[in-house]
Amino acid sequence: MFQLFFFILFTPGLSELLCTSPDLEISYIFCDSIVQTFVFNITPCTLVNKPIWNVVLTWIPRSDITFLKIVFKVWYDGAKALDWKEVLCSGADDEYVVCGALKGETVATTFDVKGARTMFPKGKYTIIMQGFSDDSEKNMLICLNFTMTVKKEAL
Repeated sequence: MFQLFFFILFTPGLSELLCTSPDLEISYIFCDSIVQTFVFNITPCTLVNKPIWNVVLTWIPRSDITFLKIVFKVWYDGAKALDWKEVLCSGADDEYVVCGALKGETVATTFDVKGARTMFPKGKYTIIMQGFSDDSEKNMLICLNFTMTVKKEAL
């Protein structure tokens, strides 16, 4: 099996296209001003037949990850649709590969996202994903602003 990883140093303010297809387009931009090495890839780029998305993530965190809280905020056509928080790493019995990563260490992993099982109406979605190194949400490790455009209703 041949795997190819692209290490890209992104400049804040530049949008990166994740995928595009006849029914879906996803791009992202960093919310904060710190340059990071980060690669995120999704396949297949579709909502048809409720696929399971395969995600490849490569990231070099800017601090040690002993605690990691992820916050997702989703807007649909400008209206808030979801506010979800989850502690992924707590320092005890952590199951994710990113947990325990050290500052400057490359984290490379693949995982599946079953979120495509949701019926997404046609329209524009804004998804803010923030990662915090503390429960108070004051020490942000990463912030991504995803734009997902559903071009046609999935059947």
